[in-house]
Amino acid sequence: MRPARGTFLIVLAAAGMAGLALGTGAPQAQELSYSQVERGRYLTIAGDCKACHTDIESDGVPFAGGRGLQTPFGTIYSSNLTPDMETGLGRWTREEFYDALNEGVDREGHHLYPAMPYPYFTLMTREDTDAIFAYLRTLEPIASDVPENDLPFPLSLRQSVWGWKLLFFEDKEFARDPEMSEEWNRGRYLVDGPLHCGGCHTGKGALGADDDDEYLRGGVLEHWFAPNIRGGENGGIADWDRDDIVAFLRDGRARHTAPMQRMGEVVAMSTQHLSEKDLQAVAIYLKTLDDGPREEQDLAEADRLEIGEGIYFDNCAACHAADRSGVPYFFAPLTTSNKVLAEDPSTAIRIILGGARAQPTEAVPSVLAMPPFAWKLTDEQIADLLTYLRQSGARKAAPVSASEVVDMRDYLAEEY
Repeated sequence: MRPARGTFLIVLAAAGMAGLALGTGAPQAQELSYSQVERGRYLTIAGDCKACHTDIESDGVPFAGGRGLQTPFGTIYSSNLTPDMETGLGRWTREEFYDALNEGVDREGHHLYPAMPYPYFTLMTREDTDAIFAYLRTLEPIASDVPENDLPFPLSLRQSVWGWKLLFFEDKEFARDPEMSEEWNRGRYLVDGPLHCGGCHTGKGALGADDDDEYLRGGVLEHWFAPNIRGGENGGIADWDRDDIVAFLRDGRARHTAPMQRMGEVVAMSTQHLSEKDLQAVAIYLKTLDDGPREEQDLAEADRLEIGEGIYFDNCAACHAADRSGVPYFFAPLTTSNKVLAEDPSTAIRIILGGARAQPTEAVPSVLAMPPFAWKLTDEQIADLLTYLRQSGARKAAPVSASEVVDMRDYLAEEY
């Protein structure tokens, strides 16, 4: 139930179960076992439900909802998942909760906004959704009046979701591939189901639905570009091995990079708490995803590359090394970075302008940070710097224009 980008649905998918509506009725009696509750606790962590359903900015109560997510079309607020009888899930039954995760409808039959990523959770088994519900019912009931979603007409009407679901939503359960290993199947189930990685890392069409051709090839979320995470040949993490993927998700540090911002939340609240076996399964699956050869890019003018190289040596080489190879586990290598070389340079531009901080974890509590350079470098200088970085190695990406930096600078000025 973790956040998934620039279009309406993309950003909504990032909001977890924000659209989960509440109703009336009597809860269904259920005998709870320790094993079921513990399984539900684990799956709730895997789904990153806490991140979306806690008003983090206001130090809100975990799972009590109210976190506002800004979208290009308005604000979506996450719902209360505690078993409060009036404002939470206290009156929900297992069947109603299953219908919400599996079919995207609430207990009164209203269509849910795909803020609650049921296009991914529909793959989950009934046993898993029942376990999540069992765990949520053990939480302390918290009365929490979540604000109304602030969406314009006709998006404010739930009926508008019905048409979207007719076009893009398929109610289906996960189907195991008998030709692949148990570890691979488990990894695919986690990636496509509970972890819903595609919510951020899969590109979206004009109406916000996943573009199957862009599966895990990257997508935009709130002016961040969630990079390509395909691990096969030519993939965004082709240079990562399985242990790199596991270390990134478990420790928040890898030879290549560290999680920041939204991905930092995922690692802090979700993946660092998953079992080694499940993290290995995710890595096994991602490493089987090949990608096509990168398209040839136009080369920038020689003077731009020369200017960019000079800016790099003056501002970046002290940490990232003169040859851009970085320092493993501390400063990212920029020669193979899937952020620097991404088709969309938004993340790289944003990090240079605003700086970034690596997510501390239980395994690695130290904090690494990169300072902002918005005060020091002009838009043209940042564009030249990134163009140099994107065209100096074996893998090349398109030049960056000053106008792209201007747009990001303006966005950050409005947001902060």
